Amino acid sequence: MGAHESMEHAEHAEHASGSNKNIALLIAVLALFLALSETFGKGAQTESISKNVEASNLWAFFQAKSIRRTVVQATSDQARLSLGQMGDEAAKATLAKQIEDWKKTADRYRSEPETGEGSEQLAARAKEAEHARDLAMARYHHYEVASAAFQIGIVLASATIITSMIALAWVSGALAVAGIGFTLIGLFAPHAVHLM
Repeated sequence: MGAHESMEHAEHAEHASGSNKNIALLIAVLALFLALSETFGKGAQTESISKNVEASNLWAFFQAKSIRRTVVQATSDQARLSLGQMGDEAAKATLAKQIEDWKKTADRYRSEPETGEGSEQLAARAKEAEHARDLAMARYHHYEVASAAFQIGIVLASATIITSMIALAWVSGALAVAGIGFTLIGLFAPHAVHLM
C-alpha cells in the first residue's frame, strides 16, 4: 500500500470517527427523549388507573344511594296506602310523621350538595373522574407512540454506525422529530390526534 493510499485510508477513518461521534450524540438525545416519554407515559397510565378506580367507586356509591332511595320511597308509598285504613288518629299522625321523614330522607339521597354525597352529586363526580381517566389514557397513547418512535430511531442510528448509511441517521432524526411531536401532543393537546 502506497503512502497516498494510506493517507486516504486515514482521512476516511478520521471522517468516520467524527461521523460516529455525531451518531452517538443522536443516540444519546434519542435515549433522553425516550426516558422522558416513558416517564410521562407511566404517569399518565397510573393516573388513568387511579381515575378509573375512583369512577368505579363513585358509581358504586351512586347505585347504593339509588337503592336506598328506592327502598325508602317504596316503604313510604306502602305506608301511605296503609294510612287511609287506619282508625287510630294517634297512630295515623305518627305514621304520617314517619312518611314525611322518609320523604326527606329520599330527597336527601337524591341531592345532598352540602356533603356531595347525593346521587346527583355522585353521578357528576363519577363523570368528572371518567373524563380525567379518558384524558390520561389519551396522553398515555401519545407517549407510547412517541416511545416507539424514539426506540426505532435509536435502532436506526445504531445501524448507521455499522453500515455507514447516513440515510438511516436522517430517518432516525425524522423519527426523533415525530416522537417529540407526539410527546408534545400528549402534554398539551391529547385529543387533537385520535389514536385509539
